[in-house]
Amino acid sequence: MSIFNKAPLRNDDDDARRPRAGAPEGATPEGATSEAPTTVAAASRKGSSVAKRKNLGVGSFVLLALGAFVFLFPFYYMFIGSLQTNPDTSVGGAFPSPANITGENYSNINNSIDLLKGLVNSGVFTGGVIFFTVVFGLLVGYALAQMQFRGKGFVFGMMLLVQMIPFQLLLIPLYVMIVRDYGLADTYLGMILPFAINSTAVFVFRQYFMQLPSTLFEAARIDGASELRILWQIAIPLVRPAIVTAVLLTFIGPWNEFLWPFLVTKDQAIQPLAVSLANYISNIAATASNPFGAILAGACVLAAPAVALFIFFQRQFISTNIGSSVKG
Repeated sequence: MSIFNKAPLRNDDDDARRPRAGAPEGATPEGATSEAPTTVAAASRKGSSVAKRKNLGVGSFVLLALGAFVFLFPFYYMFIGSLQTNPDTSVGGAFPSPANITGENYSNINNSIDLLKGLVNSGVFTGGVIFFTVVFGLLVGYALAQMQFRGKGFVFGMMLLVQMIPFQLLLIPLYVMIVRDYGLADTYLGMILPFAINSTAVFVFRQYFMQLPSTLFEAARIDGASELRILWQIAIPLVRPAIVTAVLLTFIGPWNEFLWPFLVTKDQAIQPLAVSLANYISNIAATASNPFGAILAGACVLAAPAVALFIFFQRQFISTNIGSSVKG
């Protein structure tokens, strides 16, 4: 006999829930309880929680709006100041008249230092630092997390110790090594090398790699895969959020870096925009008709890529920061 022709099995619970013959209409079945009081109580609790969330939302909105105003006002003042014909440093300068608005400050500073060339140099410098940071961070982080070798704990401890040493203490030995010994003055590589390895990125990658199950790597080693193949085909696809975090955290440092590029570059053709702006302030601003507006215009150009990058990757930045905070 087919299973579709079998009679349905009798369920005692159905008999208990079915009203008895002769029972008055609307009576509660045997074994069932009335849910009306429970529903009313749940609705009351839900209404109170909604009211609490609504009140909390208003207070949170006010605090967030105040914080956003305090954070964004300097950017607004910088942008408005870059458009003013006659600089006004008072509070009223934040709301200038339309007659005082102009775009000549951008053309003046561009004629003095070539903004596009400075942006390209900053992009090459920052891109090189990010590339080496991600490559070396992945290699070192994977080794510290998933490989066993003598002295691994010592290496990790020294990596943490490096974070406590200010970069300014290393300027003189680095300058002697890069400029005199290696002869890399006035080169992109000379600017990039001191920032090629970032201990913070290594730490982030190590924490992510430690969360991956070791059985994946053991199975790959049993199949005969090399460590580089395991890293490329198994580990890296699983730690893409860490790569995004490392890129976003690394970008702002070299993009705004001034001191080291200023020391190793004398040729203006390869100087980043931050160094070019500093040279403009010290050499040309005194003879400009509106140095205040020109400097703010250059600052807006320097800040624009960083702001655009944060806005574009805002969702990934927030999610990866939350994810990295629970790692380890």
